Amino acid sequence: MELTSDMVKQAARELGADLCGIASMDRFEGAPIQQDPRQIFPGAKACIVLGFRIPRGYFRGIEEGTYFAAYSALGYGGMNLVYMPCVQRELCCFIEDREWECAPIPNMYPGATIRFDTQRHHPERSRPVREGQAAPDVMIDFRIAAFCAGLGEFGYSKVFLNPEFGPAVRYVAMLTDAPLEPDPLFAGKLCDRCMACVRECSGNAISGTETESITVAGRQIEWGKFDVTKCSIAYCGGNEAYNPFMRPEADPNNFAGKYCGKPDLDKVVGYPASYHHNPALEGARGCMRACMNHLWETKRLTRSFVNPFRTRKPWKLGPLAEADWPPSREWTKPTGIE
Repeated sequence: MELTSDMVKQAARELGADLCGIASMDRFEGAPIQQDPRQIFPGAKACIVLGFRIPRGYFRGIEEGTYFAAYSALGYGGMNLVYMPCVQRELCCFIEDREWECAPIPNMYPGATIRFDTQRHHPERSRPVREGQAAPDVMIDFRIAAFCAGLGEFGYSKVFLNPEFGPAVRYVAMLTDAPLEPDPLFAGKLCDRCMACVRECSGNAISGTETESITVAGRQIEWGKFDVTKCSIAYCGGNEAYNPFMRPEADPNNFAGKYCGKPDLDKVVGYPASYHHNPALEGARGCMRACMNHLWETKRLTRSFVNPFRTRKPWKLGPLAEADWPPSREWTKPTGIE
């Protein structure tokens, strides 16, 4: 039965996805075996990548330092674990109703357990079922998938940037044996190396001098060297200057060396067992909020807003250092907005 790329994209949008791009499987050539989607579905002819925007208002409470639940509940866990899988299921059924197989890859990793808490495969967790095959569970890099599907580019922070929504997007992927027409790779330029992500990251997780790179679909991609442990510590609330829930007598060193670890819970008010994830204390301060603000100010995105995201200095507990805030710019209303 006929199934075209346009049919898939229209269905994806009608079902609730904000973005839909399609990559041919040859674009994943050279991917590490544990991140290669072809290991999941060797007969796949196309990788469908869906993008779901994180509404700007989800960040508002964290930006003001007054309400932290919306981003983590709706913009993080609610999207990854509830909304996006529901859309994936419906699109999966849409494709299979047309007699083509479709394998969904949700944005979650079953290997991220208390014992093995990284996305890297651990040999004690599982083993390949055939010689030369990846061990379960394969976890693809959704940023690479989005790049291969023509949905944007990598920012300096390593967060993926879309020309409409900037960094405020979460992605999932789907593999199908339908011979869908792939989209061209993104040819524009969004990241101007302003380094706002580096300056404003509360975990100092992004190097401003060292970079890393890979080659994907024949293109070299480069980003600032990224320390995932520092990022995780900040996300968990390990920087006292950005954690209003941490008691003044708490020792931030208790967070050191943790990767998405569980901090000293008795030092935190009101967030027991699930504290390590739900408060989203970092709130993507540098890689999303600062980047999103810069892209909007410099009119680099196709989508705009009537009002600016930031109208005052970002909050910080204790003295605010000059380095935490770039020189203020005079805001002008974007053209085309009544």
